[in-house]
Amino acid sequence: MPVAGVVSDSLAIDSAVAGHGTGSLLAHIAELEAALAQAKGQTANGVVELDDQRVLQDVGIYRYHHPLEDAAAYKERLRSLEVEMDTIVKSGRAVLAADMFTFSGSLAKGRKMTADLSKLMLRAYNAEADNCVRSLRSGNIVTAKKRLQSAVTAIEKLGAIMEMRVNPEYHVLRVRELELTADFQVKVQEERERAREERELLREQRRAEQELAAERERLEKERAHYQSALESLRFQGDQAAIAELSSRLAQIDLAIEQNDYRIANIRAGYVYVISNIGAFGPDVVKIGMTRRLEPLDRVRELGDASVPFPYDVHVLYFSNDAITLENELHKEFAGRRVNFVNERREFFFATPAEVREILEKKTGGLLEFTEKPQADQYFQSKGRWPRT
Repeated sequence: MPVAGVVSDSLAIDSAVAGHGTGSLLAHIAELEAALAQAKGQTANGVVELDDQRVLQDVGIYRYHHPLEDAAAYKERLRSLEVEMDTIVKSGRAVLAADMFTFSGSLAKGRKMTADLSKLMLRAYNAEADNCVRSLRSGNIVTAKKRLQSAVTAIEKLGAIMEMRVNPEYHVLRVRELELTADFQVKVQEERERAREERELLREQRRAEQELAAERERLEKERAHYQSALESLRFQGDQAAIAELSSRLAQIDLAIEQNDYRIANIRAGYVYVISNIGAFGPDVVKIGMTRRLEPLDRVRELGDASVPFPYDVHVLYFSNDAITLENELHKEFAGRRVNFVNERREFFFATPAEVREILEKKTGGLLEFTEKPQADQYFQSKGRWPRT
């Protein structure tokens, strides 16, 4: 609720105080209203930074204040916090003030005026706190705390004559509410991102299983064909052809064995290092892994309409434990991530040559590695870009 609306509501209720015709009281209320409105944009020490984007840049990576397990736990904690705040408000302890203030020589009138002004200040403070909660963005709690503290400071300053101030206990609860709300927003965002990536992982896994199963079926058909041909050749006694077909059958048996191993061993797959100079610049690589039978299919999917140019492949390395190898490479370049908020994003500030050096140490050597990206579409397009 706006502060001005709070003032008018309170004055309408407080007919007893206004009925005395005391201009100084109304003037003091107007002064409090104006000062509270001004305090929304200032702290006790200076101007509050209201540019959310700038504040987000200043504070860096968001850190949890209350690291609960999941979004449901945050909602439960928020409900518990609301009960604590309601208890303080209902007991009349949310705003503290002197109880010996007299008005027109009357202690009772003084207490009545103090109680009404306390309600007014509480409504103004709560309106500002509610606005802070509603306008809160994920991780941007610095500005919200400053705004709320400015209301506390204004009330204490302007209510000094009656020793009026927001109860620190109540203010702490409202600050915790802000922190929990910010944490809740971040946790929901993380859970949505994790669910999306898990769905993508399952889709990738399903594609890999389907490809491997289809390859197993193809190899079995090919093996049956060669086996039938071999029986005919044995009947004819063509030893040269028999030897050739026997060699081919041995290769097919080996391919079936390897394919079955890939099906049984979910950790086996290809580690890839790719780049997209047109989308991310010359010194950014993506380090990932895929279990797909044809790993280039995965690379082509990554280079779909979400980026302006296709990816360039620097290495495709098959490993019996591609998951571990991928994690080890990620750890090597952990301090050079592009995205430090979501570590499941696999982009790093590194050159292909730097990744090759680490990969060779861990694998003992690479048969193939392409250091310079082709980036044909990028270089052909760059010359036709508008000049700035």
